[in-house]
Amino acid sequence: MSTGDPQRPGFVLPLLLLAGFRSLVDDLHAELARQGHPELRPAHGFVLQAVGAQGTTASDLGHRLGVSKQAAGKTVDRLVTLGYLERADDPTDARRKLIRMTDKGVDGLRRSATIFDTLREHWVARLGADRVAALEDDLRAVTPPDTFRLDVPGWFGS
Repeated sequence: MSTGDPQRPGFVLPLLLLAGFRSLVDDLHAELARQGHPELRPAHGFVLQAVGAQGTTASDLGHRLGVSKQAAGKTVDRLVTLGYLERADDPTDARRKLIRMTDKGVDGLRRSATIFDTLREHWVARLGADRVAALEDDLRAVTPPDTFRLDVPGWFGS
């Protein structure tokens, strides 16, 4: 037996959370385009974060993203072509190739972090600092501790 508010059906909450996420990501990419990164797409941000500062292999990247090595490889190919990633020999194992961020990739991630700070400030200006902080605290309270997983591309695709 449901005790929920009929004016606030349960299915609306995930849709609002997704809409808020989508709004932030769309605004991020519009600003990234203005700042010289028009080719970056939402999935690319997950890939760049999964590659990280030390680089990774295609197999590890696929695992981190929750996609196959082949799917990760396709995205890497695209980001190499766009100049955000490069393939390099692994100094610890000559049989392996590392995927690493280029300066352009690092710049894209750095700008993304700065833009997200600005977008958060827009929410603060609209809703108030206390409400935005409460929203963040409430979301932390209802999400698992490993919230910042990078496997969203694979999760959406599965």
